[in-house]
Parts: sequence; C-alpha cells; structure tokens
Amino acid sequence: MADRTAPNCHLRLEWVYGYRGHQCRNNLYYTAAKEIVYFVAGVGVVYNTREHKQKFYLGHNDDIISLALHPERVLVATGQVGKEPYICVWDSYTLQTVSILKDVHTHGIACLAFDLEGQCLVSVGLDSKNTICVWDWRRGKVLAAAPGHTDRIFDISWDLYQPSKLVSCGVKHIKFWSLCGNALTPKRGVFGKTGDLQTILCLACAKDEVTYSGALNGDIYVWKGINLMRTVQGAHGSGIFSMNVCEEGFATGGRDGCVRLWDLNFKPITVIDLRETDQGYKGLSVRSVCWRGDHILVGTQDSEIFEVVVHDRTKPFLIMQGHCEGELWALAVHPTKPLAMTGSDDRSVRIWSLIDHALIARCNMEEPIRCAAVSTDGIHLALGMKDGSFTVLRVRDMTEVVHIKDRKEAIHELKYSPDGAHLAVGSNDNSVDIYGVVQRYKKVGECIGSNSFITHMDWSTDSKYLQTNDGSGRRLFYRMPSGKEVTNREELKLVQWASWTCVLGPEVNGIWPKYSDINDINSVDANFNNQVLVTADDYGLVKLLRYPCVKKGAKFKKYLGHSAHITNARWSHDYQWVITIGGADHSVFQWKFVPERKSKEAVHIATQETFADSNSEESDSDQSDVPEMDSEIEQETQLTYRRQVYKEDLPQLKEQCKEKHRATAMKKRERAPGSGVKLHFIHGYRGYDCRSNLFYTQTGEIVYHVAAIGVVYNRQQNTQRFYMGHDDDILCLAIHPLKDFVATGQVGRDSSIHIWDTETLKPMSVLRGFHQLGVCALDFSVDGKRLASVGLDDNHTIVLWDWRKGEKLSAMRGSKEKIFVVKINPYLPDKLITAGVKHMKFWHKAGGGLIGRKGNMGKTETMMCAVYGWSEEMVFSGTCTGDICIWRDMFLMKTVKAHDGPVFSVHALEKGFVTGGKDGIVALWDDTFERCLKTYAIKRAVLAPGSKGLLLEDNPSIRAISLGHGHILVGTKNGEILEVDKSGPITLLVQGHMEGEVWGLATHPHLPLCATVSDDKTLRIWDLSPSHCMLAVRKLRKGGRCCCFSPDGKALAVGLNDGSFLIVNADTLEDLVSFHHRKDIISDIRFSPGSGKYLAVASGDTFVDIYNVMSSKRVGVCKGCLNYITHLDWDKRGKLLQVNTGAKEQFFFEAPRGKRQTIPATEVEKIDWSTWTCVLGTSVEGIWPLINEVTEVTAACLSNDRKVLATGDDLGYVKLFKYPVKGKYAKFKRYVAHSTHVTNVRWTHDDSLLVTVGGGDTCLMIWAHEPEGHREFKQCDSEESDIESEDDGGYDSDVTRENEINYTIKALSSNMRPMMGVKPHLQLKEPSVDERPPVSRALPQPEKLQTNNVGKKKRPIEDLVLELVFGYRGNDCRNNVHYLNEGADIIYHTASIGIVLNLTTSCQSFYVEHSDDILCLTINQHPKFPNVVATGQVGDTGDMSATSPSIHVWDAMTKQTLSVLRCFHSGGVCSISFSATGKLLLSVGLDPEHTVTIWKWQEGAKVASRLGHTQRIFVAEFRPDSDTHFVSVGIKHVRFWTLAGRALLSKKGVLSTIEDARMQTMLSVAFGANNLTFTGTISGDVCVWKEHILVRIVAKAHTGPVFTMYTTLRDGLIVTGGKERPSKEGGALKLWDQELKRCRAFRLETGQIIDCVRSVCRGKGKILVGTRNAEIIEVGEKNAACNILVNGHMDGPIWGLGTHPSRDVFLSAAEDGTVRLWDIPEKKMLNKVNLGHPARTISYSPEGDMVAIGMKNGEFIILLVASLKIWGKKRDRRSPIQDIRFSPNSCYLAVGSTESAVDFYDLTLGPQLNRINCCRDIPSFVMQMDFSADSAYVQISTGAYKRLVYEVPSGKQVTEQSHIDRITWATWTSVLGDEVIGIWSRNTDKADVTCACVSHSGLNIVTGDDFGMVKLFDFPCPEKFAKHKRFLGHSAHLTNVRFTNGDRFVVSAGGDDRSLFVWRCVHAPH
Repeated sequence: MADRTAPNCHLRLEWVYGYRGHQCRNNLYYTAAKEIVYFVAGVGVVYNTREHKQKFYLGHNDDIISLALHPERVLVATGQVGKEPYICVWDSYTLQTVSILKDVHTHGIACLAFDLEGQCLVSVGLDSKNTICVWDWRRGKVLAAAPGHTDRIFDISWDLYQPSKLVSCGVKHIKFWSLCGNALTPKRGVFGKTGDLQTILCLACAKDEVTYSGALNGDIYVWKGINLMRTVQGAHGSGIFSMNVCEEGFATGGRDGCVRLWDLNFKPITVIDLRETDQGYKGLSVRSVCWRGDHILVGTQDSEIFEVVVHDRTKPFLIMQGHCEGELWALAVHPTKPLAMTGSDDRSVRIWSLIDHALIARCNMEEPIRCAAVSTDGIHLALGMKDGSFTVLRVRDMTEVVHIKDRKEAIHELKYSPDGAHLAVGSNDNSVDIYGVVQRYKKVGECIGSNSFITHMDWSTDSKYLQTNDGSGRRLFYRMPSGKEVTNREELKLVQWASWTCVLGPEVNGIWPKYSDINDINSVDANFNNQVLVTADDYGLVKLLRYPCVKKGAKFKKYLGHSAHITNARWSHDYQWVITIGGADHSVFQWKFVPERKSKEAVHIATQETFADSNSEESDSDQSDVPEMDSEIEQETQLTYRRQVYKEDLPQLKEQCKEKHRATAMKKRERAPGSGVKLHFIHGYRGYDCRSNLFYTQTGEIVYHVAAIGVVYNRQQNTQRFYMGHDDDILCLAIHPLKDFVATGQVGRDSSIHIWDTETLKPMSVLRGFHQLGVCALDFSVDGKRLASVGLDDNHTIVLWDWRKGEKLSAMRGSKEKIFVVKINPYLPDKLITAGVKHMKFWHKAGGGLIGRKGNMGKTETMMCAVYGWSEEMVFSGTCTGDICIWRDMFLMKTVKAHDGPVFSVHALEKGFVTGGKDGIVALWDDTFERCLKTYAIKRAVLAPGSKGLLLEDNPSIRAISLGHGHILVGTKNGEILEVDKSGPITLLVQGHMEGEVWGLATHPHLPLCATVSDDKTLRIWDLSPSHCMLAVRKLRKGGRCCCFSPDGKALAVGLNDGSFLIVNADTLEDLVSFHHRKDIISDIRFSPGSGKYLAVASGDTFVDIYNVMSSKRVGVCKGCLNYITHLDWDKRGKLLQVNTGAKEQFFFEAPRGKRQTIPATEVEKIDWSTWTCVLGTSVEGIWPLINEVTEVTAACLSNDRKVLATGDDLGYVKLFKYPVKGKYAKFKRYVAHSTHVTNVRWTHDDSLLVTVGGGDTCLMIWAHEPEGHREFKQCDSEESDIESEDDGGYDSDVTRENEINYTIKALSSNMRPMMGVKPHLQLKEPSVDERPPVSRALPQPEKLQTNNVGKKKRPIEDLVLELVFGYRGNDCRNNVHYLNEGADIIYHTASIGIVLNLTTSCQSFYVEHSDDILCLTINQHPKFPNVVATGQVGDTGDMSATSPSIHVWDAMTKQTLSVLRCFHSGGVCSISFSATGKLLLSVGLDPEHTVTIWKWQEGAKVASRLGHTQRIFVAEFRPDSDTHFVSVGIKHVRFWTLAGRALLSKKGVLSTIEDARMQTMLSVAFGANNLTFTGTISGDVCVWKEHILVRIVAKAHTGPVFTMYTTLRDGLIVTGGKERPSKEGGALKLWDQELKRCRAFRLETGQIIDCVRSVCRGKGKILVGTRNAEIIEVGEKNAACNILVNGHMDGPIWGLGTHPSRDVFLSAAEDGTVRLWDIPEKKMLNKVNLGHPARTISYSPEGDMVAIGMKNGEFIILLVASLKIWGKKRDRRSPIQDIRFSPNSCYLAVGSTESAVDFYDLTLGPQLNRINCCRDIPSFVMQMDFSADSAYVQISTGAYKRLVYEVPSGKQVTEQSHIDRITWATWTSVLGDEVIGIWSRNTDKADVTCACVSHSGLNIVTGDDFGMVKLFDFPCPEKFAKHKRFLGHSAHLTNVRFTNGDRFVVSAGGDDRSLFVWRCVHAPH
C-alpha cells in the first residue's frame, strides 16, 4: 500500500485533435517532406496526411503562439508565451531541438521569420515596447535588438531581395527596418493621400523594394520603398489575416472566409470561398494560408485545417478539426466502444473515434456545454449545460430524448449509475439531483449536504451510494436514490466504488503535494486494473501515479503538452488510452497507455518521449527510502555562501557614504605609510567543502586555492606564488588540458570566473554576468576552448562558454538540487554531464540553450563526482554511499562498491581510474572497475621525513586527487595537501586549520614562530622561517579564540570557548595549569610585560580576570564593562590595562586589583603601551572606514617600531596605516587576500613579517614587510585608499565648461527665444470685415513680393544640396581633426556632419547619416582599414531605439556606412578609439556611470562594458600596439584597463611613488614604448606612468591645461597641445621626443591673446591643429609656417546673416564679437572684423556698399564695405538689437530691438544718425522686419506670435486687413502671417520656427527651426502643415537663413553649432 514510488508504466502522446487558429496567424506550412506543421496548445505537430500519423515536438513549457519555417523547409522555429518565453528551433523530421533562444523577450513571442539564407531569425516580443530582436539562431546570439513600436506588431518579414532589410506591420503602422552593425533603424511607412492610416495585419516582400500588405479593411496596400504606391481595393470583404508567398505568386486569406490567389505582379488569379463549400459555414474566418504547387493549406479561426487542390477548388478536404474558441470542459468515454465525447462552450458536442483519430459526429446545442456522461448501455448521452439545464441525446443519431431545467446555475458533473437506472446531476447550486432513467428522467431524489458547488461524483458498484466532492474541499456520501446523507461512516467501510474520479479521499491522498492546500487538480480517473491513477491540473500537467496512493506527496510521472489548465481526464473503456482536454487551448489529447511489461522492452523508446517524460525534478520517480545522507554532504548542501555585503557593492556604498561625510573628507587626511607588505606564504587549503581542486601544472608545480587566492606552490623550493584577481572566496578550480591555465570561480552577487596563467599569474579572461551567489563547479573541454560552469543560484544554472572570447555559448537551469560536478564530454564537446544531490543529468547543447535528460537509475543517489571513460558514452560516477556507478549513455549498467562512505573524487587515467573517499583510502582501478589494483591508506605511520607538518588523524576524508610526475596528489578535508609516492611513502606539503573559524593568534617574543588556536579544537605552532611548516599540534577539548606567549616564550596561554583557559609548555604543548571560572567564551588573554607576572583573561561575560602566574591564583576582577570584551593591552610597566568592548567602549583598569580608572584622551596617548591591539581611541580613529555600517575593524596590531599599524576587518581587507592614525578616514594601503573577516593580525618580534588569520577561510597568511626605502615596484602593490583625496583636481574654465555641458537630443530642444502666446497654427482666424464679392471689380491683387529677376522665366526650387560648411566643433570636443590619404585630405566635424576637406581643391564632402550632434571622431590607423572613420553622437536614453546614442563607422572616401553601433551610453558618446588591429572600437559614454564599452565594430557586437568612473571621463585610448590594453583619463581619474575575454579589469594609477604627487584632472593621453603612458593634466604638467605607477612628472609642459596629445605611430614622437599665451620660447603646440624629455615649441600665428589647442595630429612633416577658436591650422615642422585651413565663429550663436545683393558673398555676425565675410565660390573666409562686443544682426544696403550691424548692447554701427571704415554709430537702446534693415530706396534705416521698439533713422541726413521716429505698441520683442517694395511700410514679427504693419517713417500702425493685403514687400523674412501659416509643424509645442526667407523669385520659402531643420516650402503657403522637404545637419536652434542673389544658394546659420551651411539650390527644369 505505502509504495510511494512512481508507477513503472507510462503514457505516450498519440494524437492531438485541434489546431490553434484563435489569436494566431501564419502558423501552418508544408515541410520539405510534404508533411504539415502547425501547433496546438504547447505542442508542435507534424502531421503526415498520407499515412494519417502525427509526430510531436514537446520542447515548450507554455502555449506556442508563433511559428516560422526555415527556407529549406525542414527546420521550424516556434515561440511561446510566458514570463520568460523562449524560441525553439527544431527539426520537423527528427523532432530534435536544434537551438533554444532565450533571455531577451518577456510576455511572449508574437512573430517569427527566417531570412532568405536561413542564417538569421527575427522575433517580435509581446512586451510593452514590442521589442524586435535579430538572432544568429545557430549560436543562440542576439545580433541586434530595438523597440519595435508602441502598439502591437502583427507580422514581420525579411525583404528576400535586399539583404539586411526587414518590414514589420501592426496596429496603425508599417515600418521598414535596416540592420547595420547592432542597430535596427526603422523608417515609418508614409500612407500619404493614397490610403487611410490603418492597421496592417500581414505582409509579403517582392522584388524592387515592393511590399504587399493586407489591411484591416480588406484592401491590399502596395508599397514602394517606404511610400504607399497604390491599393488593391476590396481584395477581401474584411481584414486580411494571412499572406503567403510562393514561386507562383501570393495567397491571401481573410476574415471573410475567402482565399485569393494572385500572380507575381499581384494580378488576381482566382478566389476560393470556403463558406460556400460543403464543409463551409457562415462566419468561417481564415487565419493562415500556405500555397505550395497545386496544394493550398488553410487554417481557420475555429481550429479546422482544410487542404485545397487548386484544380478542384470547390471540394476542399477537411483534414483536421477541433473545438472552437471557448472553454472545453465536458468529456465522456463510451462504455464499450473506443469513442470519446466532448462538449464545449462553443456549444458543440463532438464524438471522436480513438482508433481512426477522426471526428465522426458533431451536433450543435443551444447552450454552452459543461459536462457529459454516457449511459451504461451506451445508448444515451447526457450533457450538462452552463445555464443549469441538461439534455439527453441518443448516441446513435444525436436526436434529443429529453431536455430538463431544474437549476439556475451551471451543471458541473453528471453520472449514470452502474445499473443504468439513475442519473445523478451535480450543479453550481450546491446540490445533486437524482433522475430515474426509465421514468423518462423524472426527478426522484435530491442530495443537499454541500455548502459549496459540486465538483466530482462517483457511484458505488451496487448503485446504492454516491460520493461527492465540493468546492470547499468536503467529501460527502449519500444513500441512493433517496439522497439521504450518510453520517455513520461505518456502513461505508465495505462499499466498493464503480469509478474513482474524485480528488478527495484516502485512496488519492498522494495526488496532493505534502505541504500545500491548493486545489489545482481538476480531474482524476483511476484505472483499477493496472492500479494507476491519472490526474489533470491547472498547470497543464498530466500525471501518472499508483492507485491507491495513500501518503501525501506521492511520486509520479508527468507529461507536458497542454499549455494551461486541463479540465478533464478519462481512461478509455478498455484502459488503452487516456483522453485529456484543455480548457483554454480547447484541444483534445489522446495518450497511449504503455503498461509495465511493455515499458521494459521499450528501453529504446523514440527520443522525443524522454523529452517530456516525467523524469522531472519534482518527481524523480525514485524510491523514497533514499539512504540517509552522509553528514559531511548534508553539511555541504546546506552551505549557501550568501554575504551580507558583496564586495562588488562597495563602490556604490562608498558613494552614498561620501555624500554624508563630504565635510570631514575635505579635511587634510593622514598619509598612507611608506612601507608595505607582500604576501609571502599561506598555510591552508580549502578541502572542507570543495572537491577536485588540486592539480599539477605543466612545470610540476601544484595549483590549488584557499580563501580568495589561487596558489601555485613549488614543492622543490617550498615557495608559493599567488593569483590575486578574485575578491571573495574561490569555490572551485579546473585546469586546462595543457595544464598551463587554470579556471577559478568565486562567491559574489554577480560571481566571476577567472581563467589565468599559472606561470605569469595574469588573467587571460574573466567571465561574469550569468551566475548569482557563486560558481560551484567548472570543467574545461578536452580541446581547451570551452569551459562549463555551474552557479549557486536556486536553479544551479549551467553555462557553456567560449572562454577566450568571453562569450556565453549556451545556458540552462541545471537542477533545483545542488550540483557538485560538471564535466564536458571529451569526445563530443557539445555534450556534458552534471551530477549532484539526487541526480545525474546528461546534457547536449542546442543553440543558446542546453537540453538535459535524467539518468535512468531506478533509485536516485546523490552523486559526488563523475568522469567520462574510454568512449563517448561511458560515464563513471561516485555516489554518497561509496559505490561507483557505470553508465552507458543515460542508462545505469552496474555499480561497484569502491569505498566505505562517499566517493569524493574520481580521476581518469590512461588505463584506469583512481578514486578517493571519506574513508581516507586512495584506490587504483583498471579501466572497467573490475579490479582494484592497489590501495594507499593515508596514515601517520607512512609519513615521510621530509614532510612540512603533521597529520592530525589517520585516514582523513579525501576531497581531491590528481596524478602526475610519478606521484598521486591528495587533498584532504582537514586542509592537508599530501603527495603519495607510487611506492607508498607520503609527504605532507601544505596544511592549514580544518573547518571552523580561526581567531587565536600569537607571535613568539624572540623566535620566528607563531601559535594559532581555532574552533577546530586544535592549538598549532607554526615555523615562520623558510621551512614554513607546522611544528606541533595539540587537540583541545573545546575550540579556542585566543592565545598568548609569555614574555620569555616558554609558556603559552590558551583561552577556550567554554570559559576555561589553560597554560601549556610552549615546546611540548603539555598542560601546566588550567582554570574554569567563566561560562562564556574567553575572548582575549595577555601576559603582563617584563617577567610576565600577571595574566589578564577577558571573557564574553564582560569581566577581565587577573591571575598571578606564579601562585596560580586569581588576584583581581575588572568590572564595569557593559558588553563582551574584544581587545586587551598592558602598559609597559604592567600596571595598567586597556580594554575594548563590543559596544565600542574603551575602559582602563589598574592591575592587579582591577580598579577602573578614567583617563583623558590626551593622557592615553602619552602612556607607553607595551602592545597596541585595540581598535578604539583618538590615536587610531582614522582606521574606521567610511562605510562602517557594514564593516567592523576586528583586529589591529602596532609594529614594534611603533610606525605602522596593521588592521583587519570584516570585508577581508588587511590595511596598513601610519601611526598614530589621527583624524577620520586616514589614507592607507590595502591588501585583499582573505575572503571574509580577518580575525587577527600580529607583527613578528622584529617587524619583518606580518601574520594574519582569517575567520571563515581558516587561513594563516604570512606577509613580508617591505620597509620604506625598499622600492622596487611589485605587481601586488596595494590598492590605494578609498576616497580619492578631495583636493580638487585643478581649475580651468574650458575644462569646467566641457565637464558641465549637458547634451540633449535635438528632438527635445525647446525654444531659443522666450516667445509667449498662441502659436500661429493654433490661432483662430478672425473673419475679415469686408469679405470680397465673388466677382471682384477691383484691381487684381498685387504681387505679394517684389521679384528681382522678372525678365527671366521664374523657376521654383526643387531641392537643396549641401555645398559648403564653415565651422569646426573645437570648443567642447577634442582630438577630432585627422589627416587622411597621406595628408591629402583632412577630416573633422561640426553639428551632425562629418566633413572631409581636400587640401588641394578645397572641396568638401560630407557624411550626413548622424541624426544628432557628433561629439567625437577617430580614424582607424591599421593599413587593413584605410580611411575608416568612427564618429559618436549625442543621444537620449540608452534604450536601443532610434534616439539612443550611436557610433557610426564609415568610409571617409565613399561615405559608405560600414556599421552602426547603438549604445547604452545615455546622453551621448564622448570618446572613441580603435585598437591596434583596427578590429575593436572603444567608446566612453556621458551617462552618469561614464560607461566604457568595447565593440567588435564589424559585427556590431558588444564585447565588454563596465562602469568607468563616477565623474566625467574625457578620453580613453587603446595602446597603439594592443587590442587589450587601454587608458582612460578624466576628472581626477586615470585608469589602466585590460580586456580579458569579455571582462574589463582596471587599475587606478598609483601616485604614492612620487612625493607630494596628487591626483589631478587628466585631460589627454599618449603612449611610449615599454609600457609607458603619458597623461596631460589640467595644470599643464604631463605625468609619465610605467604600467600603472607614476614614475615622473614633466612639470609645466604647457602653462595651461594639456588638452590633447598625439602619438605618431611611425617614429614615436609625441605632439602636445594646450592652452598657453604665445611667447618667445613657448607655444600652445609642442613636438616631443619618445620619452617626453626634449621638445620644440611652435607658435600659432592666429593673433589671439591665448591660444587654446584642442586637437593635434601629425602627418609627414606637418602638424594639424584644431583650436578652441574653431580654426584648423597646418603647421610645417621645418619652417614652423602656419596655414589656416578652416575658420569658424568661436562662440555662438551666430545671429546675424546678410547676403550681398549682387555677389556670392555673405556676412555673418555672432556672439563672439566678430563679423566675418565669406566667399562661396572661393570656399573661404575673406575677412573678419573684431567689434569687441557680441553682434546680433547684420544687413547690406541695397547697393551693397554699406553694412549695418546691430549689437547685443543696443548699439549699432554702419561700415563702408570698401574700406571697412565706420561711417556712423549710435546707441539709443540698452538691450540687444534684433534686426536691422535698409529701406529699398536707401533712405531709411530701421532698427528693431528687444525693447519692443523699431526706430527709424534717416540716412540722407548724414552719419550723425538722428532718430526720426519709432513704432510703438509692439506687444513683445521684435524678431524680423521687412520693408515694402516702395519703402512706405515695414512689417514686424514679434515674440508674441503677432505680425504688425507700420507706416514709414511716421511709425503709425496699419490695422486694416484689406490694406495690408495689397502691399507688395521687398523681402519676406517673417515667420508669422497668414501667407506662411503652413510652415508651422504639428510638433512645435516646445520649439519654434525661428527664421524664414522667401526666395527672390517669390516661389519658395525656406525656414529654420529650434530642432535644427532647414525646410523648403512653396510660397505662399496659407494651408496648415504644408508639404515640404526637410534638410538635416545643423544642431538645435537655427538662428537665420537667407537666399543669396539669383537664388543660387541658401545660407543657414546655426545657433548651437556656430556653423554656417551653404546649400546649392536645385531649380526645377523649364
């Protein structure tokens, strides 16, 4: 009875009735084998119509909702729903998973599509952003991802004719995507006037950029490029759900039930209306079509599949049917025939033949059906309805017998009695009605005991009793047919039940889990013959259990397939099949029952079965009598390695604390000590909870780990070398097959794996990002390329890595139980095994996932170790009971008893195996485990004389074995490493304490010895001299926490944890005396100095006892402490004790009586203490760190020369401070080696060594002390202190501006002028008073605008082409000017444009693909990539959408984009650099973390990324000879980075080597040979670094900041540029030798007071310089001649723009106080005038002989053009002049200002410029002014969005609209007025149209706006939102735009970008 094992029989899915048509589309295809592939519920189905067979793919765990067929038509991709949904790519022939794609989407995967080659797969998620993701599906790698759309996407397709292009469509949109690099860039389809903007449901791509799409209204929309070209109206009556393309053409299917075929040009071929065919019905809706040759497959909304043969299209075959949408609850089986009846909310009842797998009858009812039953004779079928009625039909012809409605609520269950006389009907009204069958179903009884709805019922075999279950979980019994409740349970003892479908009752207790009270099991059915039970639950699981199963939590086998709740399960009448029905998936599953005897033969069952077989985690079909777990293993499985604080969180914690402690931090802090320590030797090996972590290296050294250190031990010299890259406990270690590299995994929140070289101790690669909490097992593949790792998270995730690249190849949840070992198959690197608690699993790689199967073993053992044997299928594993299991494939062949107790380690040899176990025996076996060839017992007796210590006990538990060099290496649980010679003797090499914390530590007063005492109940004496061995050990009856040598070194006092202490002889460790006076732990113990007369003993119960050692009596007790005592110290005289307690109190007591003293702090410092191990007091206050909430300083010790204080803390840091440590947060040197808390630190008697012990890591570490003068730079120099010194890094206005600038994207810019009021396109138009009569007798309306070229035929302008750009972004960007093509061209950038300037022709060419401002530029210097340029731009958040920051890599000559890298650097990309091979690109972000990222730019793949620094990083550059090393510099920051695999490791620059060097703000970087790095600072110094250590400073290389440095690759010479006043000897540009020792200065002849160089580059004999003042200058190296190549305004905005009336020159006036004259044909600046004040506006006189300039201070000036002499100037206003204009007749000058006024001056009166009038009542500041052609009027546009007209020169306002309409204007630059209302766009809520200009021909108007766009409209444009062309390139805020004479060019002036763009006008042909 109590057999709790799972049954031995099992189920096999045989048939699925149904097809998922609801909410899914395009999910039905022909495979290459002409089978049909589709899905239903969570199952992929491959249906062979010819043989009428189905095969199933069961790799999903939830509803499948999308499917795509590979172009070769064998592979299928399916996507599912769920919280973490995944995509499976599987083979439709073998049904094996080929790849699993996961970890990107959430909610579900809505669409899938393969590209033409089948290499890439695109998927669309159901998340809120509808993420689109492109996969390299074979490798399981994401190539690109981007937010798809704000609303649902319904279909996506690759353009099969253009590579890297996709189209997606959905709710009210269609988008055309291009894939470049890792960027998916969308363009929205333009519906235009051709069609309505509406939802697009499906699409197909054709040649020549044509896309066909099906719309919601039944039209087909045809797209060319991104524009809607035409529509095919009424292709279907309503929505087109599916479109399929094949060789012959296109097939479409719609909601109207029609399928249409079209030829390749989309001309109609034929229509198939399925509603009209035999099987058709009204409301049929097509969800999927597939056309192949002459067959068409059609899937419908109601779960049918039709197959249509084209030439006989009126007779479609119905090849699959299922229930339609609505829940499916009713199921009954026929009592004598293989039939099943189902009824559903779709109101149909259907009868299925289980033999023919077909629907044989269906009948539609009036109401939704909820339950069904067939009478015992099989004649009647009763159906219970949702409305409370029930109907009885004859099975034969489905005619109605009776219809009865006695209840209002749904009928849940009905059952015929076994004698056929009665029908019981259970309803939602809590009652069961009994009807007499022969009395035509007259009601004969009623059962009313339940107080909840009825869920299940069963009759007894004699039809006398009925049992019911109800919703409240009660089980009741009734007498039949009266319905009286049976209360006396005695009479039920002998009742036998005819069926068992109830979920409650002792027989089915086992179906419920042990500790849960959830009622999620919907249905049960017992098979009495075979004693099995089937259950169906809410999670879509079908389970098989033994019947009866009495004990809760019985074992089972489980089967997946149904996706959500299964509503019912029944055995067929002959128990051959189980039928289950799904509620939401409304499908019917038919499972074949395979009884026990058969399943024995079926060991070779088809593969797909094992897939969903129940060998599931929860139910390992195992015996419950699993043997008791070994205590050691039990302990180990409990370990979680969780930490309160993970070291990786410290930087954030520090930042938070810094804020709090800003003030104290600003104070001068104590310097770090001059001397340092270096790790010298560690006593310890981690054996107590780790296995197989000890190996020989190539060179015969031994590698193992302890604490956070990888140790390489040389047994000849007895020395150790250390790998110190980890920062927390290492838990596992694996060695590369070549035995030169080692992989180690550590504890951590995001724990990392380091692969390092045992010779150089350098990391080769660091893998992180996938394991939480820790990494517990590792294994290399036999070729050494792959590494498998297992995490400590709850799912024990397994990851397979390509470790050199740092790439995750595959990952999967491993097991709920702990995994102890992972091994990669040496013959097939795609396979691996894991073994651990109660499991053994066999895995193989599938794309980005792993598929695992459990080993079949009968009962499940816990496996401790495993290895592969001599062939790919042989595996040997060691169990916790001492057996070796021998496996072939996944089947257990046999077991061999190998050890008493667990087998902890097994190791494969050439010919055989070696094993080690808890019994302390090493056994050698032959290659089949037939014979044990030899055993070695680890015993003290055989210890060889050369051993470095003593064995603590015989036969220690063996945890690791390794062979090599003629020896067997053994690691034990007790922390010993032994070498066993094959002939028998054993040498002990290294040992440490066993498990338990080590606290007690004492150093000998005059010998190099120390003593330790630990919770492992041992006291040990260690030799610290070169022999490094344990001299003596003694077992104690209790663990101890403290010890102390007497001053003469003869006695040793030891405090124990039970409150006793003993004094032992220091040589023999024999007892001298012992006391037991206290209950709590003895926490510290100290002899008084001198003769050691007294012994002070501190305990956890707050007292210190003082004993006289000679008389061995207690002489005093120190009382008064409130908390346990932590530290004790005597003064030199032996009269005073200092005590620290756990509450951080400090007390003083007098010896020997123990009287308490209060001593002021000032006096304490004067007292001469014999030792100092306390952590409190003013003299040590600086040792407490910033983040003292999470860490305690646990120990301290002052060196005997009283100079250095060493401390240990809870985070495992050992720190050195300069003593005394006054003032808070002193600086220190810090060393990481211990993993968790350091419990004690002590100096040896001569200060030559520091000894530290770790609590959790049980290590004793010995550090060599390197005194001050001894200064060679060691790799393991300590890390510098926590807070960078708060001394500021220096100040410079340019640096500050660059640091504080905030870049926003153009799309978010707001208006530049503070305008108020209602925007023009939102103003309501007032009707004019005199609406003209339809036929006007008045004169024809005059021209709006006087046209200047009247004689010629007027031609409109069609387009603008960028011709010239005057400008260079030098004021806030650096290192952005380079030579190309051996110096023939130069490249630079401004605004969002990359500019290539040819120096011989002065021609410019442009790269215009950036969508926003470029911030940085670099060129690839590798010869393989000539002219390859990378530019980085401003961006918004890093969400990978189109406004994310991006980097473009492009060819400077062809302007071809090679790659686009979207990045997570929110804000923008501020620095980029190519690596030495040119293949990698490094970028730095402006995001708050200043992320540093490395890319493989050709693939668009991110290699590595890491937070860079808390403050701004200015530049990061690769070393010119490296692909792995780079340096970043920034605000008080210089870091030296290494790329290891996918991880970035970095070191801060170490300054302490040079006196008084302090960290300054670093601005630039250059490189020299032999690992030299030069960094330029804000103070003008250049720092020279060797590796990461400062070796010298070149003082004042420049007088101001060194902004830029350039390393010439040819000859290694270095160019520097800085901010400096030009003088005789110095200049802002210098050329240096390779070591920065000698230099030559150049002067830039720019005439500036201060030169500020921002960019330098050196070519052949020339140096290219970019300056802060927007000049680019070429300097000759020999003659120092300067040639200015590029000019620009240095500060912006450029406000004024004036074009010459007859020549192609123009003037610009800007904020930088200059007016410049530019020549378009000559492409250069002709002249510049310094005005001394910012200028705001500029205008030519009509003849072009005078120029008027308006200034920011209210003054205006008139110059004569010829001589540039001032003709006149005047200042009548105090605020900026906004516009200034000459009247067309040259009489008047109009001056408009911010003071809301326009002043008129009469020029005919001469240069004294008297104001003759002004216009008043202007509502806001003046923006633009235009004169009328006859000089009689002026129109003014104002900041209130109002346009006003005034008379000239009277200044009267003209208000009459009809009058204004008749004026002809000389020019039009206004952005306001009815004539130009169309230039205002919809999205100008925050931003404005800032400027406009109508062409001289009067046919076009060009505008500029705050978004930085130039737009071209027709003029006039009175309609709102007029059509236009837009031209991008400027940054935000255009200030002005003008046509040049003859409309040849447009000039636009930029606000933010200080640049002038000249566009050539393209005129329409005649």
